[in-house]
Amino acid sequence: MNRLSGALAAVTLAGALGAAGPALADNPLGAYIGVGGGVSNVGNDYPYGNGYYYGPGYGYGYGGGYGNDVFAWKVMAGIRPISILGAEISYIDFGSANGNNGYYGNYYYTGPNSHPKATSLYAVGYLPLPVPFLDIYAKAGVSRLETNLSYATCANPYGPTCNPVGYSFEQTNDKFGFGAGVQWKWQDFAFRAEYEQVSSPYGNPAAVTVGVIWTF
Repeated sequence: MNRLSGALAAVTLAGALGAAGPALADNPLGAYIGVGGGVSNVGNDYPYGNGYYYGPGYGYGYGGGYGNDVFAWKVMAGIRPISILGAEISYIDFGSANGNNGYYGNYYYTGPNSHPKATSLYAVGYLPLPVPFLDIYAKAGVSRLETNLSYATCANPYGPTCNPVGYSFEQTNDKFGFGAGVQWKWQDFAFRAEYEQVSSPYGNPAAVTVGVIWTF
């Protein structure tokens, strides 16, 4: 599943829930849709030494030092049939970040880039607070994580010329995703602040976002 299909999956579900809204008298399922944006860390704790990742068919590539504070965005749709329990599907783009250039053996790696995205299905639990306009929640589930990796390498960096050759590939894995947040409710809307992370050997991408959801 690529980025476009992941986004379409979330948007399609959101649209389906929206179309079903008028047919649900008083919305007994507590269906909602929402959007959000914030900052992320694409992750840099790669498992092959100091920032090196392994790409199938490409050997080692330098992947350390990816910057934090990359723009992230997300769309989501969900249900909350009872006050303490719900379910949510979301698509999050953690953003694209460049890493450090560096040497590995006889090769020089330049322009490494990582761009993770995830489509996630969560169970959501809400604390039973006595305050009707406030929710504190946690969520956990499975995430389809797609990480686009690219870099260029020069086989003879010590020679008189260096003509880097570019490589690009994608890792797709089903991983554990989780998050937690707080939301303040006003009429049919809720304003959220939340943390979300996907566990992965390629860097544990994470984001802090703010957003808004609309309950039909």
